[in-house]
Amino acid sequence: MTAGDLRQFLEKKVDEFNQPSFIKEDPISIPHLFTRKQDIEIAGFFAAIFSWGNRTTIIQKTNDLMRRMNMSPLEFCMNYDKKDFKRLTGFKHRTFSEEDLLYFVEFFHHHFRKWNSLEIAFSKWMGCDDENTENSLNGFKKYFFSFEHLKRTEKHVSSPSQKSTCKRMNMFLRWMVRKDTKGVDFGIWEKISPSQLICPIDVHVARVARRLNLIKRKQTDWLSAIELTEHLKKLDADDPAKYDFALFSLGALEKF
Repeated sequence: MTAGDLRQFLEKKVDEFNQPSFIKEDPISIPHLFTRKQDIEIAGFFAAIFSWGNRTTIIQKTNDLMRRMNMSPLEFCMNYDKKDFKRLTGFKHRTFSEEDLLYFVEFFHHHFRKWNSLEIAFSKWMGCDDENTENSLNGFKKYFFSFEHLKRTEKHVSSPSQKSTCKRMNMFLRWMVRKDTKGVDFGIWEKISPSQLICPIDVHVARVARRLNLIKRKQTDWLSAIELTEHLKKLDADDPAKYDFALFSLGALEKF
């Protein structure tokens, strides 16, 4: 397949799946339940963090959490006290426990008392000249765990310094940063450019990307995510992460 043919093929798949109909069965449906920016950010963050395994289960568990937060995550995190803990008692999603959840709520409580958006927690660590979000993700993890916490909770937020693909973090950034007219991604952040985004990579994306010769690296790690994104930038330097729609859907939905 020539570069031109590949671009045409992937653009067609992006157009097919980057549609409002995609939302309902994807974890991005959770932040789409809200209109206030901060609620979108918090709901989106939890939906991304929980995004491993079956998509139906991910959506169900995140919906459960939003209901426990009275469908107002910002207000819940800002005003929570000990009497609210019982609403979170027993929450669990795979290895994400009640104890982990309490720390996440505490982080949002502290952060939103000082800032009116989660964007600064990512953007403050990078510059407009940064090629990608590596510094952003490394800085965010350090900031996120700057309060007293259980060591075990750290496994739920990945960073490039760990050589992780950072699939869930990259997906969250895609949701918040990408801008188009299709209505799937939110595009509510301004300080990070879509051109700096790294394409989220999971087993489905990695399989398709290797089949299309977009990844040659054997390991699936941060360098693989960089390699994939560099190839995608040759197709669209301004918006490489949009091809996540194509690669994920080809792998997970069409079994390409």
